Amino acid sequence: MIDRTVAPPIRPLEDFSPIRPERMVLGNGIPLHIIRAGSQEVTRFDVLIRGGQWHQTHPLQSLFTNRMLREGTANHSSAYIAERLDYYGAWLELSSSMNCSFVTLYSMNKHLENVLPLLAEMVREPAFPAHELDVVTQANKQQFLINATRVETMSRKALGIALFGEGHPYARYATATDYDRITPDLLRDFHRTHYHSAACSLYVSGCVTPAIVRCIDRHWGNAPWGKTGVPQLITPIPPVTTAERHLFIEHPDAVQSSLRMGCILVDRLHPDFLKLRVLTTILGGYFGSRLMSNIREEKGYTYGIGAGIMPYPHTGILVVSTEAAHEYIPSIITEVRREMDRLTDERVSPAELELVRNYLLGDLCRSCEGPFSLSDAWIYAETAGLDDSFFDQTLRAIRETSAEELQSLAARYFCKENLIGVVAGKKM
Repeated sequence: MIDRTVAPPIRPLEDFSPIRPERMVLGNGIPLHIIRAGSQEVTRFDVLIRGGQWHQTHPLQSLFTNRMLREGTANHSSAYIAERLDYYGAWLELSSSMNCSFVTLYSMNKHLENVLPLLAEMVREPAFPAHELDVVTQANKQQFLINATRVETMSRKALGIALFGEGHPYARYATATDYDRITPDLLRDFHRTHYHSAACSLYVSGCVTPAIVRCIDRHWGNAPWGKTGVPQLITPIPPVTTAERHLFIEHPDAVQSSLRMGCILVDRLHPDFLKLRVLTTILGGYFGSRLMSNIREEKGYTYGIGAGIMPYPHTGILVVSTEAAHEYIPSIITEVRREMDRLTDERVSPAELELVRNYLLGDLCRSCEGPFSLSDAWIYAETAGLDDSFFDQTLRAIRETSAEELQSLAARYFCKENLIGVVAGKKM
């Protein structure tokens, strides 16, 4: 019996070797990544399409092309699709990012043969029916209108525009009228251009058997599909950052103000990126961070405050965000700058660095603890343009980045002159 009155010993992480996917190429050229892990008879199947928000010619085009896949095909209605998935206990998720669109299916192994052909039909032959599109867009528009009144939404969008410039793909935000402009033809155009076998990758994870692999090959690899072509690459567009360093958006009815501070950093392929993640974790990336300890615990200005790197293709931004009572915002800004100065002027103590290392190592282990989280990790690596050594590099950065390197990085990247602060809320 386990004596639960005694805490288990703390052991250092001696080895971290996440399961690497087996890779094969189907007959039509689609790469299939197989992650065999777990003992439950459940499988997750992911379809990755290299076409996202960057590639769209109209706002929301990528989002609704992906979202409408479940609303009917050339042969089946949305009701049939919903009933079929429900009958077999399958679950479908649809999402899109800046550079990709994703279709994720969870299914019991014994029913995968019944739902995989339907999923293939949804991805290849969506109908984009006008009535269902109108229902979906209007429901999303109402949610958009609600979110648009929130101060955190206002500050997030304003910071993006301030950093990248009006009209830049990373700061091109939809408006309410954009929902009314979405038509079936717009979605068909996007689908025709980006949804094809040459722009597709497949991932299967879980208790994957040879029969499941054969099933995937039969329904997804028998022949090329779609208007095959070369996936469109993302060409970097230089940001046009505003010269203003303090921006205010008035919201007279706001209960609290939202503060976002940020600056442009490096992308995920830069040699400093992984070490910068360690630095930003110390600043504001976990509950015991400098910002939380100072601004929440010591001064009580806010319930929570965080900092992190938000990566984009070819770039990334440092973001500090919080919400607080209006009268505390100036003091919070002062304290954020003070904590950044401390990291520049003083070396991190060995005890704090060891604490953050253990936190990041634990977080790294959690990100790969099961077959589905492993799938997320490897999909992230592919969409970010990273190779198989990424996890080894991450582990090395966590273990080996020194206090001297962190201080040097802070001096190089935590430049207050580049930091833009956006406040949305009541005027003081």
